[in-house]
Parts: sequence; structure tokens; C-alpha cells
Amino acid sequence: MLELNQFEVVSFDCYGTLIDWERGILSALKQLLSNREIDFTDDGILELFAEYESELENPNNPYIRYGEILQEIMKKFCQKLNYAPTETEINCLVDSVKNWQPFPDTVAALEALKQKYKLAVISNIDDDLFAGTAKHLKVELDWLITAEQVRSYKPSTRNFEIALETMGISADKLLHVAQSIYHDIVPAASMGISTVWVNRRHDKTGSGATMPARGKPDLEVPDLKTLVEMIR
Repeated sequence: MLELNQFEVVSFDCYGTLIDWERGILSALKQLLSNREIDFTDDGILELFAEYESELENPNNPYIRYGEILQEIMKKFCQKLNYAPTETEINCLVDSVKNWQPFPDTVAALEALKQKYKLAVISNIDDDLFAGTAKHLKVELDWLITAEQVRSYKPSTRNFEIALETMGISADKLLHVAQSIYHDIVPAASMGISTVWVNRRHDKTGSGATMPARGKPDLEVPDLKTLVEMIR
């Protein structure tokens, strides 16, 4: 069991952990597919998204901003479905990010944790795209570390290394909270950072919008409300 009083900072992955990005992704893409009269399952959409995103974020590729990654994902979707996308369709995901909503427990959990810890977000996102999200979170962060700032994408450990440098703390003082085993739990744990897996998909099948991976978090919870109750 984690000794939760040892930590000075709690950091979060944002999209999938604080923000219900799967709902946001599906909302954007199902509208597009409906307009084209194409039938595709929710799981199929999310799994393709995960596959394309991981390909584009590969560290062997030159860094591009996340907004461009979302555009490239849309081009790949349209290529798979054998039609030429319009400019609106290419931009439908990136334009939708600002409307992606928090999970029902997110804001209250951040407000509660802010009373005890400094808070950070470590996210595979661009600064301007996160600015649209920040309005929904309603809690002032102590630090924001984006892929744009670091110029790499999780699961690279570089994002966590830069985060620790920015915060000026050692790994044992940071608790990282995330939904993605692939992007977050595995790389953070490899650096000696304690991790909480928020298993947002505990009542669903498959791995959704993240690539499947195996990792051992220090703690697993179904939601942030449960984590807050354990800390109080």
C-alpha cells in the first residue's frame, strides 16, 4: 500500500484521465462517419485511433505538434475508408479538443488534492490546445509539462525527466496518476516514480484509445473520487 503522505506533488495525465477524450474522439468521428454513411463500431474507432497515434508519436519520427498528429490521424482514417477528406474533416479532431469534457469526478478531485499537494499535468498535447482544456478543469496547476515543451511524446521517459527537473523534486516525491498503462504507468515506474492507475475502462472491453500494454502500478482505482477518499 502506498504511503500517500510522502509525496509533495501529484501529477496527472490529462486526456483519458482528467478529460473524457474517448467520448470526445467518438463524438467527432461518429459525426464524420455518419455524414459519409459509414458504419463503424466505437471500439473499432478507438482502436484505430490508438494505432495511428502511436505510429505518429514514434520517437524515431521527427517531432511534430499534436495538432498535426490529430490531422494525420484523420487522413489515415479517411485513407482506410477510401475517400478524400475535406479540410473540415481533416481538422475535425483538432477542432474538437476544446470541447472535450472532464469526467464527472475530475474537478472535485483536483480541488480536494490541491489542499494537500502541488498539482501538475504531464500531457501529450500542445500548449494552445491545453489552454482550451484548462477552462474545464477550473483548478490552477502548479506546473504544466506538454509534449510541445519537451518535443517528445510519452511513453518516452524524457517527458518525466523534464517534469522532475521543472518541479525541482526527486522521483520519490512525485505521485503520477494516469489512465494509460502504455503512455504513463510503464515509463514513470521505470524511473522510480510511484504510480496510480485510474482504470477508467474497468467496465468496458478492450484498451480503447490507448495501445494495450502490461505494467504494474503501485495502486489501481476505478476513478479519481476513489483516490481522493483514500487520501483523506
